[in-house]
Amino acid sequence: MFETITVETDNRGVATVMLNLPEKHNAMSAQMLADLTAAAGQLASDDAVRVVVLTGAGKSFCAGGDLGWMRAQRDMDAGTRSVEAGKLAAMLGALNRLPKPLIGKVQGNAFGGGVGMASVCDVAIGVDSLKMGFTETRLGIIPATIGPYVIARMGEGRARRVFMSARLFGAAEAVDLGLLARAVPAEELDAAVEAEVVPYLSCAPGAVAAAKQLALDLGGAATREAVEMSIAALAERWETEEAAEGIGAFFEKRKPRWMV
Repeated sequence: MFETITVETDNRGVATVMLNLPEKHNAMSAQMLADLTAAAGQLASDDAVRVVVLTGAGKSFCAGGDLGWMRAQRDMDAGTRSVEAGKLAAMLGALNRLPKPLIGKVQGNAFGGGVGMASVCDVAIGVDSLKMGFTETRLGIIPATIGPYVIARMGEGRARRVFMSARLFGAAEAVDLGLLARAVPAEELDAAVEAEVVPYLSCAPGAVAAAKQLALDLGGAATREAVEMSIAALAERWETEEAAEGIGAFFEKRKPRWMV
């Protein structure tokens, strides 16, 4: 049914959504965004689903944008790029608003949009060997579309430690930043995620959904205005000389002119 993900639900009503392009480190393409958005819609309306676990196949959780998708965007006009950014925003919004608990099982590295996906989980547990990073500014672009969700999760002050520098950081710092709730050895990840899942199976599903919506409302959920601003900011950044140089250097396997 889906091309880039799998969705399986056990007899308890625990659905596992797995990014399933391990050979590409689960990098996001337009198809993956469509698959995740559709899956979120289906899970939201399925009364048999009590909890959703989001994870990835292989060594990486999500490496960010797929190279082919990025190459295609380089050749698009500003309006078409805005449409593509809107697809990412729609996917993140659908996962963020999912009226079920969303548990992130971050089994490997997460960069760019992968960190965005971890940020829309109600709780994310990661392996203690992983690396994370907002790597967009190395390419002359910005982590715009994920921004409303990342800032909501980390807070502005903590976000500014890593949001602009493209610096990679480990699991312990990800916990300190609020991106992960816990970091555990790989062999303990399944048990740690299960410990987050089990309490929900004793809760009234409607009450859980209402409590989650209340938390979003009280916490200042990403507004339509903020999301639209982030889409416009990314589209504008793509039009700059820095973006052309950074993306070009990346595909030409050379250093951009600003790299020391």
